[in-house]
Amino acid sequence: MQNIDSKFFDRADAHINLSNEQIDKKINAGKVSASMMYATARFNAWLSSMGWSSSEELALSKKETIEFFVNEYTEMLEENFDDYIDNFDKYLATNS
Repeated sequence: MQNIDSKFFDRADAHINLSNEQIDKKINAGKVSASMMYATARFNAWLSSMGWSSSEELALSKKETIEFFVNEYTEMLEENFDDYIDNFDKYLATNS
């Protein structure tokens, strides 16, 4: 991850906390995850459109922009997956 500022994890935790609140309301975790991914995709499409003055310019940048976001997400997912592998017992303490 590049350009992480001092409030990066605070903002991420705020999104995670909202998702956890939704799960606590008996909403399936998979549905909460799907909603979060949709919101992220919607926000990033909006953010990406802000840098262009026409839909034609936006369309020309579509493939490159999507590749950027997919690569960033893949890197973040791999990093977090490895963290859960390394800390499985700590994060998911079982009663065994």
